[in-house]
Amino acid sequence: MDELMSKAQAARAAARKLVLASTAEKNAALEAMADALLAHKDAILAANGEDMTAAENGGMAPAMQDRLRLTQQRLEAMARDVRAVAALPDPVGEVFDQTVRPNGLRISKRRVPLGVIGIVYEARPNVTSDVAALCLKAGNAAILRGGKEALQSNMAIVAAINDGLRAGHLPVDAVQLIISTDREIVGRMLKLRGLIDVIIPRGGAGLIRFVAENATIPVIETGAGVCHTYVDKAADPQMAARIVYNAKVRRPTICNAMDTLLIHSHIADTALPLIANELGKAGVELRCDPVALSIVPTAKPATDDDWGKEFLALIAAVKVVNSLDEALEHIARYGSGHSEAIVTNDESAARRFLNEVDAAAVYWNASTQFTDGGEFGLGAEIGISTQKLHARGPMALRELTTYKWVIEGTGQVRPA
Repeated sequence: MDELMSKAQAARAAARKLVLASTAEKNAALEAMADALLAHKDAILAANGEDMTAAENGGMAPAMQDRLRLTQQRLEAMARDVRAVAALPDPVGEVFDQTVRPNGLRISKRRVPLGVIGIVYEARPNVTSDVAALCLKAGNAAILRGGKEALQSNMAIVAAINDGLRAGHLPVDAVQLIISTDREIVGRMLKLRGLIDVIIPRGGAGLIRFVAENATIPVIETGAGVCHTYVDKAADPQMAARIVYNAKVRRPTICNAMDTLLIHSHIADTALPLIANELGKAGVELRCDPVALSIVPTAKPATDDDWGKEFLALIAAVKVVNSLDEALEHIARYGSGHSEAIVTNDESAARRFLNEVDAAAVYWNASTQFTDGGEFGLGAEIGISTQKLHARGPMALRELTTYKWVIEGTGQVRPA
């Protein structure tokens, strides 16, 4: 039996055992996993060093190298994040929507794990411990297929996780890492109905599209974000500059970073130079439509490809629009359903934006970089879902569960 099938079957067997694990048992295992990450520190950092050397020699982009790199501080943060998951409320077993029917039947919903979750992701080794911890707390087994660029790091991290599971007396097979770097493995993984219950891709638009187009099991699409900030004619220019700067510059390589700035023509002459000056201090490259370029002549002209593009870098497209309608139309055409913001002091314009924009998160006078499980009070997340079923926005523990109907009777039978 090959690696994928043997690990998928082992994960399925582990998932059946995890359903029975108590909150205390899962928390103990998570604490042991955090301890093991620190105990394996030297091995994990050495393995990451191998990956970093290969990445540098292979010409990996600096932004991607930063995602791949582990340090003592980042490893300690990974361990803290695992402990934070242990401290979160356990959704499994929650009973809700209880009713009593006229015939005396007591009907309720009980939250249960999804089962086996497959996660396909790119060169971010911190994702390995994050998703393993989240899946475990929600009672799920996990099959991880990370990017080949992080293989040595991921192997060392999963070795630590397995030690933690062993110390916590939970099935070691609950967290599986696919070692093979053959792309064909991913294609097969997407078709393992009956062994994997759901696939979650985390990465760029290309990866998410490949998974969505090839999977025969349910997919929760996460990650790709083409995010807009619209500066309305009733915006405070200073506030707009602060929000746009944060949305673009704070962390330009994450999915909730602003990609396109839309600005109303009535305020563009005043606000755009101020915004451009602030972004310029951080080295942001602006790609402007003709009107915006006439206001910021030092910028680059935008091309058709710049609209609807997730830059993941210090680059932003800029377009001057003549109305809220035009801004809404642009977002409807080019947005990815992730995070969209309006900056305005006009409540009617803001309410219309919040109501009409079809995205997982919509903002009024705030940065799109708040789209995050921790910032939303969820504690942690496995990703940002840009679809509508079965989860949308930051996916935390509750989104890694489903529910079953529980019906309790006293001998009732259904009439003929």
